[in-house]
Amino acid sequence: MTELLVGVDLGTTGTKTAVYDSDGNPLAEANAEVPLRWEGPGRVDQDPDDFYRSTVSTISHCLEQGGVDAEQVVALGITGQMAGVLGLGADWNPSTPYDSWLDLRCSEDVDWLERELGDDFVEKTGCPPMIDHAPKMRWWRREHPEVFAATEKWVMPSGYVAGKIAGLQPGDAFIDSTYLHFTGLAEARGGAWSGELAEAIGIPTDKLPKIFEPSTVIGRVSEEAAADCRLMEGTPIAAGLGDTAAGALGAGLVRSGQLLDVAGTAAVLAASTGEFRPDVRERTLIAMRGAIPGQWIPLSYLSGGALLGWLGEALAPAGEEVYEPDFDELTAEASEVRAGAEGLLFVPHLDGRLLPNDPAMRGAWVGLNRHHKRPHLVRAVLEGVAYEYANYLQVLLKLYPGSTFDEARVIGGGAHSDTWNAIKASVLGVPYVRLNREEFSCWGAALVAGHAVGLFDDLAGAAERSTPARDRFEPNPEDHAAYRHMAQLYRDLLAALASPSHRLVRLASEML
Repeated sequence: MTELLVGVDLGTTGTKTAVYDSDGNPLAEANAEVPLRWEGPGRVDQDPDDFYRSTVSTISHCLEQGGVDAEQVVALGITGQMAGVLGLGADWNPSTPYDSWLDLRCSEDVDWLERELGDDFVEKTGCPPMIDHAPKMRWWRREHPEVFAATEKWVMPSGYVAGKIAGLQPGDAFIDSTYLHFTGLAEARGGAWSGELAEAIGIPTDKLPKIFEPSTVIGRVSEEAAADCRLMEGTPIAAGLGDTAAGALGAGLVRSGQLLDVAGTAAVLAASTGEFRPDVRERTLIAMRGAIPGQWIPLSYLSGGALLGWLGEALAPAGEEVYEPDFDELTAEASEVRAGAEGLLFVPHLDGRLLPNDPAMRGAWVGLNRHHKRPHLVRAVLEGVAYEYANYLQVLLKLYPGSTFDEARVIGGGAHSDTWNAIKASVLGVPYVRLNREEFSCWGAALVAGHAVGLFDDLAGAAERSTPARDRFEPNPEDHAAYRHMAQLYRDLLAALASPSHRLVRLASEML
């Protein structure tokens, strides 16, 4: 009997589920929308049970539409969005909505963490203060003390859904180790809760879940959940992992010397290393545990994938029936322009800079002249993301001196652009590799599920074998030389724009 695996990815606006054979070939896929609830500026949440309903419906759809025999499914793994939290009350009932990573109400608490705990916080957790678990829990304690008191445990969406499918009680609630950097409450090196941090921040440790490694069986499909999703009762469920870690594993980021570019809505540059080194000085890199034992994944990110959509809309004439150029058309235009966009630089932080944290940073074009046309603007946007990546790589090499990188694996919608891959390869001076797979996070979740039940003895080997390279983009030596100077100009520009950006934001708010 062929042994199959199910992987589920709980994204920000939708759930994706896929069924795989042991070689990683997808046999069936299904998607379901999960709505965001916008309650006002900076107020965003989701119904936790929408995650459960979308999970069981997509699993059921895969089994039915793909003609998959549920008896062949040997394990289930779930991944999901990482920086938000939800509270559990009695009997696994949510005590809060899912407090989304998009919700900014805890910004005051982020500032408090930076002011009161500062470098020590980064040193312990591997992550600078930002919108994630600890400030969100602190906000609930401040603003809704009765809800906080009634909350038995705080969990992430993937842990909530896995526990509901397994029929767990709050005392069995868990978090897997790939999320720990975002908790703000864990001693990263030891992979355990920090009583010192918990006391300082005001979160009792008895409200925190158990910590498991991703390839841990946390329970089995209950009779009730089996009826909902059509998996066999008793099917093992792995602890799973966060979506960024799942994408890295599914893309075969398993050894030192590799970079990963997630060219999606969030543009992420990550590396695989074997040592925890927190970025205390620059506050630019987050140190995330990988799924491979002993693996650390330093990473940073910006809002990147939506930039070309914004640019297409911004350059289109006014009118309801106006044709707007798509991603492929815009990136093709950029290939007509030489490296450096003929002296044009673009700063991509339209909504503030995420890392290091600077919400008042804004975007800019600098160097515009009358000879610049749309292809130049597009090329500058693509290069701006690449220059931001060059900053991340520079910080990474300061933390890990002597490191070399022989490839950057690229995934996400932007991976389809030959032009963008070539630009980033030449800016970073690292060959870019496009992979022979389209979906990575579900496969990463399925991989740890397979490892949990012994289907794979070597998790790293299984991940690397299942995701071979398809296309390779070598750095252009002449372009790389030109980009070194442009990347330094970009860094200087960021520093120079910080103060004017802050003043503009204040002035704009006063004019409203």
